[in-house]
Amino acid sequence: MKYYIIAGEASGDLHASNLMAEIKKKDSKATFRAWGGDLMQKQGAELVKHYRHTAYMGFVEVAANFRKILGNIALCKKDLEEYKPDAVILVDYPGFNLRIAEFAHAKGFKVFYYISPQVWAWKRRRVRKIKRTVDKMLVILPFEEEFYKKYGVNVTYVGNPLLDELAKFGSGNRSIFLRRNSLGEKREIIALLPGSRSQEVKRMLGIMLQVVLRFPDYQFVIAGVSSLDTQLYKKLIGKADVFLIENQTYELLQNASAAVVTSGTATLETALFSVPEVVCYKANWFSYLIAKWLIKVKFISLVNLVMDKEVVKELIQSDLTPDNIAAELEQLLHNGKRQRQLLEDYEDLKDRLGNAGASEKAAGEIYKALK
Repeated sequence: MKYYIIAGEASGDLHASNLMAEIKKKDSKATFRAWGGDLMQKQGAELVKHYRHTAYMGFVEVAANFRKILGNIALCKKDLEEYKPDAVILVDYPGFNLRIAEFAHAKGFKVFYYISPQVWAWKRRRVRKIKRTVDKMLVILPFEEEFYKKYGVNVTYVGNPLLDELAKFGSGNRSIFLRRNSLGEKREIIALLPGSRSQEVKRMLGIMLQVVLRFPDYQFVIAGVSSLDTQLYKKLIGKADVFLIENQTYELLQNASAAVVTSGTATLETALFSVPEVVCYKANWFSYLIAKWLIKVKFISLVNLVMDKEVVKELIQSDLTPDNIAAELEQLLHNGKRQRQLLEDYEDLKDRLGNAGASEKAAGEIYKALK
């Protein structure tokens, strides 16, 4: 069968590629056309556009690129009509994908949504559109299934795909990791995860780097992504005494004593590696004010949302200062009681998320529905 998959960022590319691998096990004649990234392409997807050319975040940024976004939507609709897939699989990326869901449904295509938009946080009216245009929601956070069922949406909780990634990753070798990246054997590591989009990195990394000199006994390592130009990182780093490594985020977390993390999927990944973390977020002020008015949840990090309490410290907007980051890092590194409580909460988090197998289960639900 023919599958058309749309993912709009690095985490979506990862999870969509794993989903494709599982679909191929069930459907030996599967062919894929996609909006996504390198990992999806490696699984055999014919890429229409790479996510590095389609990812915009924040109200101001979206408004500034609105004509490009409309052009991409028009291109996608035309491409869908020409490809005529048996299934349209949408991966997060709601501003784009919900428009495509409506179009695809109207054209009679089967529509599946894997990794829900955060409609439980804001724009709940979108649930009505989802119920009307999506044949099956495949959600990855345990509270999402109950949320959608209240609205009569056809939904299944498939588990969290990050658990699949961790299961594949294994234990690793610290000495090899340190030598490969020219890191010191004796100094503990503080990981900096500034995000996967250029806008995030530009906004977050400079603030994170201002705490480096306050922890001279530690080595700071930035988790870079190859989808961004290395020169972007180097320009922001300047003369700061830090290391930059690319596409080794899990190995970095496996060897880190603490982490400073931009809000997003990485907050959950960090927790699943049992690394004490402080969560950071800063947006354009206009975007932030709009979001504050619209968003209806108490927390921004996935860790706190799943646990429904403050497990990790969130430093948002004006609270995101070098002083506050440093103060929380001190607690994470040197306060034994804080560390013990955090690690206990992380274990509860893992229990709530359940077992690995999300990609396999999601593929099974899609294939069953098509058959």
